[in-house]
Amino acid sequence: MNQASSIRSTIDVPALLAALPARISDIPALAAARDPRHVALIEDARRLTNAQLLQAVDASAALLRDWDVRGGDRVMIVAENSIAQIVLLFATAKLDAWALVSNARLSATELDSIRAHAQPRVVAYAVESSPDAREHAQRHRATHAPTLSPNIGAWSYALDSSVQAEAVEAASERQCAALIYTTGTTGAPKGVMLSHRNLLYIAAVSSRLRQVGPDDVVYAVLPISHVYGFASVCLGSLHAGATLRLAPRFVPEAVRRALADERVSIFQGVPAMHAKLLEYLHTHEHAWSAPRLRFAYSGGSPLDAALKAQAEAVYGLPLHNGYGMTESSPTVSQTMVDAPRTDCSVGEVIPGVEVKFVGLDGVAAASGEIGELWVRGPNVMLGYYRNPEQTRASVTEDGWLKTGDLARQDADGALHIVGRSKELIIRSGFNVYPAEVEHVLNAHPQVVQSAVIGRAVEGNEEVVAFVELIAGATLTPAELIMWCGERLAPYKRPAELKVLAALPAASTGKILKHRLRELL
Repeated sequence: MNQASSIRSTIDVPALLAALPARISDIPALAAARDPRHVALIEDARRLTNAQLLQAVDASAALLRDWDVRGGDRVMIVAENSIAQIVLLFATAKLDAWALVSNARLSATELDSIRAHAQPRVVAYAVESSPDAREHAQRHRATHAPTLSPNIGAWSYALDSSVQAEAVEAASERQCAALIYTTGTTGAPKGVMLSHRNLLYIAAVSSRLRQVGPDDVVYAVLPISHVYGFASVCLGSLHAGATLRLAPRFVPEAVRRALADERVSIFQGVPAMHAKLLEYLHTHEHAWSAPRLRFAYSGGSPLDAALKAQAEAVYGLPLHNGYGMTESSPTVSQTMVDAPRTDCSVGEVIPGVEVKFVGLDGVAAASGEIGELWVRGPNVMLGYYRNPEQTRASVTEDGWLKTGDLARQDADGALHIVGRSKELIIRSGFNVYPAEVEHVLNAHPQVVQSAVIGRAVEGNEEVVAFVELIAGATLTPAELIMWCGERLAPYKRPAELKVLAALPAASTGKILKHRLRELL
């Protein structure tokens, strides 16, 4: 039997909303006023106190202003988790510009298509902490930024003075703070506009539910270019006064050392990270040592019971779980720190958020039955940038976000995600849309058509592609995977590629993906 949470019932939603700062950029100022000498950010090369973080944000904002960044401009930040990235996103928000956070590990094609769509006034590259950002900066002939005091690490920038700024809204629930691109089922990137209130609400609620405070050291390896790393891990931890230990990439040995020696108390990851850490400890016969760890969390893709049990046996702690999406900033539900669950449910819906379940016929599903999950609350996005049609298709006039995920709710309020009505593949916490991979495969001159599906592997999903080649083709699967490698981010590349004489199709020509799943 799963117990009820007492922490959840203490959250007064109207009071919490009323107490939120106006802008995400107020977080460093409030932290500096509260405790200027407390360490806010740690990376391998440096650390900043709250007072130094505020100083760095102000200096960076002044620099951006000198480059004519105005409210409503987009500032694209190409980075992996780093102090420079966080300072720049707060500096951008301070000017009422929009922080467009981009993972430096995207391919040139992916990054350039986002840049072309968003039309940023400034593109900033965190070159010191990310070799991939350095490559993009060289490709775009970026200029070295002046060294600020305090030093946030080397970064470069490129300017475009011809772009148009968007209107600035005074209200925090209307002004866009962040633009986060998620690739749509059409293969075209969609820019999710998240308001200051969207992000601050999730930062405040999720940190309250996890009981985060100044004594916590949070291991931040989930990408801050992704909404969970941005809103919950980064903003939530800093809002609560905790210290962020930044890691640009998941490296099991680095995680092991940080847990053992760096007073890390909170470790949030996708299931694949937990699986790889456990595998690493086992292979290298390392004893588990995490003297300060009090909260372990898995999100971003489905958590299976075997991994949950294995992790809990090693960690000596519950492995918490949750559910969200970029369009909901991201948190919809999470298991409660004072009421861990024995199943793999994604927990209770967070305070202030409503859900309903809608059948394929558009009629509400009966209590406990499966339906498409719809979500409404202060976490629902402003919309998709420059795409009003898609916004209207995703958010109803009365504010319900259609998630495209199929779910049901237990009598005790626990939510279970049972599948995806869209064919989304979640690889190591990143969204992979089959159409995007198919688009790249189909662009090869020897490919007739292709179909991409996800295959469950322990704690993760991988991409599997089926292709039909032209008559007399000489192309090998390895060459075609290499072709994808040059055009897609690593997590989007097929783990396996199968060549078929013909893809199974209906009389209409539509490829029958369920038949391909049977083949697997």
